[in-house]
Amino acid sequence: PGFERKDYDERLEFELNIIENMKFPGYFLIVADFIKWSKEQGIPVGPGRGSGAGSLVAWSLTITDLDPMRFALLFERFLNPERVSMPDFDIDFCQDRRDEVIRYVQEKYGRQQVAQIITFGTLQARAVLRDVGRVLQMPYPQVDRLCKLVPNNPANPTTLAEAVKSEDGLIEARKAEPEVDNLINLSLKLEGLYRHASTHAAGIVIGDRPLDQLVPLYRDPRSDMPVTQFNMKWVEQAGLVKFDFLGLKTLTVIRKAVEYLKLRGVEVDIDGLSLDDQKTFEMLQRGETVGVFQLESMGMRKALIGMKPDQFEDIIALVALYRPGPMENIPVYNARKHGEEEPDFYDDKIEVVLKETQGVIIYQEQVMQIAQILSGYSLGEADMLRRAMGKKIRAEMEVQRKRFVEGAVERDMKAQKANHIFDVLAKFADYGFNKSHAAAYALVSYQTAWLKANYPVEFAAALMTLDMGNTDKLSDFYREARREEIEVVLPSVNTSDVEFSRVDPKQMNRKMLENLIHAGAFDCFGHTREQMVGGLDRLIGHANRVADNSAIGMTDMFGGDTGETQVQLAPVQAWEPAEKLQKEFGSVGFYLSAHPLDEYQDTLEKMRVRSWADFQRDVKAGSQVGNLAGTVTSLQFRKTRKGNSMGIVQVADPTGQYEAVLFSEALDQFRDLLVAGTSVVINAAAEDKPEGISLRINSVRSLEIEASKVERQLYVFLRDEKPLASISERVSKRGEGRVNLIVLQGQGESEVEIEVPGKRLISPQIAGAIKAIPGVVDVELV
Repeated sequence: PGFERKDYDERLEFELNIIENMKFPGYFLIVADFIKWSKEQGIPVGPGRGSGAGSLVAWSLTITDLDPMRFALLFERFLNPERVSMPDFDIDFCQDRRDEVIRYVQEKYGRQQVAQIITFGTLQARAVLRDVGRVLQMPYPQVDRLCKLVPNNPANPTTLAEAVKSEDGLIEARKAEPEVDNLINLSLKLEGLYRHASTHAAGIVIGDRPLDQLVPLYRDPRSDMPVTQFNMKWVEQAGLVKFDFLGLKTLTVIRKAVEYLKLRGVEVDIDGLSLDDQKTFEMLQRGETVGVFQLESMGMRKALIGMKPDQFEDIIALVALYRPGPMENIPVYNARKHGEEEPDFYDDKIEVVLKETQGVIIYQEQVMQIAQILSGYSLGEADMLRRAMGKKIRAEMEVQRKRFVEGAVERDMKAQKANHIFDVLAKFADYGFNKSHAAAYALVSYQTAWLKANYPVEFAAALMTLDMGNTDKLSDFYREARREEIEVVLPSVNTSDVEFSRVDPKQMNRKMLENLIHAGAFDCFGHTREQMVGGLDRLIGHANRVADNSAIGMTDMFGGDTGETQVQLAPVQAWEPAEKLQKEFGSVGFYLSAHPLDEYQDTLEKMRVRSWADFQRDVKAGSQVGNLAGTVTSLQFRKTRKGNSMGIVQVADPTGQYEAVLFSEALDQFRDLLVAGTSVVINAAAEDKPEGISLRINSVRSLEIEASKVERQLYVFLRDEKPLASISERVSKRGEGRVNLIVLQGQGESEVEIEVPGKRLISPQIAGAIKAIPGVVDVELV
């Protein structure tokens, strides 16, 4: 839009001249070759990554999939003829098939000419304490306690030197124990030294001759591929060209969803999607983005609801804005987008550059374009200006200010205004984002959002398949599927697809089979889970005999398959519903067939106890304390910095899983209630933090006991006396409730009601347990 063919031709010629003059045609052609090969093999390739998406030549060679002219992406941000540096295409591939591409490159260019790049792990604060402590033969618990006193911040690691000055626990331990002082003194001397060699996660180098003629090589025992002994910083200076082959799980999710759609006859060209799908934008405006690439965090969902994106450019802007620093401009962007505030374009000449971002300078490319329009910079010069502003080099900034202002004055702008705009640019350049990267990744975000909006079932199936080993993620996706009214069925060895197929029984141990039974994978055979666990030895023996006979081609004397023989399982005592669900949770990692609190929903409403989802909303609206119910899934113990005990309890309810802490006094008082599988009512103080809602427990009560104070009458319907002993066992505790037996006669045309003497403890859990007793027709709790 807004361009003619000649505009593309002119830019193409411009880029090609630069690429040829800088002697990089070979680099572009190598990248284009392995990307073309990957696409021909059906291996998903990302639409682009980093500044490379700004190249029209790259788009023409199908290295990238985004038209840089349409989205105002700049070639000079990628390759600047005025600042000679190597081009660097970071390429995303489907994570499952990335290795195929690397093998292709090895075969194409020669195994002796392709290598991985070495990296060196260093002794950081916690690692050096552990290693030195091990050499000094200090007790592991003592060293572990000291390590945990060092703040853990992967984004900005705390050095040991900083920690021993600021952390009271380390200071006290150092003074009190000579061996700790010795440990820390030795560790301070060793901190920062190289500890071990590893390989770069994605970097590959290709040489024009065998690599041992160019650089020293190292053999990683875990790989058949040579590794350079020079790290990434030095390998290019040795004359080698680096290529990054990255695995992106989202591309695999997209491929899976498209494959599932194909199974039911729906063909989707994911690379040819229209970027104005109304259904997709309506979903984004509601913030319903669980599983959507880059847009699924709570903060992102909140930002989407405020922004109400209705065009692809809004997604690009949000991807760039949602970072520390620029985030403060999201409300400004939203207010201007919705007409609540007038945008400030600083000057009419640059309105064309700032209009799509509501006058907010978001991208590095905008800084470059403004310098070009107002002060006559070439885009190459403008890239140097952007870098100088970002690095805040005072001497260079003054040179650039003089150049910028003089250029603007020559083009009829007042010096005062030019200085003001320069200051504005300097402020934004400090955290301006690379638009080429934002646009390319926004496209992946849009593709996943489109699949979720238009084909939610296949998208959910793909997400769950790719995260089948991550129970926290599976739980999130399961709850989202329920919210979308998508049925998630139990795993089944008969109907679940290839990722869940059956295998040689001799490769399955008893624990694996128990877990499959607990998860419901064998429910399809018509036996109860408790029966199958009780008869597991007999089942394993039978399965092994069938496998052995099948291997030698033996069938029974009547010509049938010996596998059809029925195994008789003995009757066993039934599990109570809560026990069955807890075993399911232990196997799957979340409650799948039901939740222990499902039967308490009416009771919880009477008790005015909130769900986790409702509680989160209330906290974000200002609430600071409240009552929640949940089933305990785990309790872990920790030490505070002062050495006191604290507990971290994981709790689940039908709307989600959450974590809460309780300190020494509360831990001593309530720890007996915080047993895995126990349902409780928690009173907690809450704090809304950037990383999520933090909970501190004030009190814990048994949900069963609390529910018994609300529920007054239990009616049990039965036909004869057989269940009576089991019923009596379930209502043996004293409480506040009444129990009535309703004996049905004939086909239910008449009934006899018998009131059980005395007041009993009754609750939804007890009602559920009674309902599971053989011979009980129904149960009512009022």
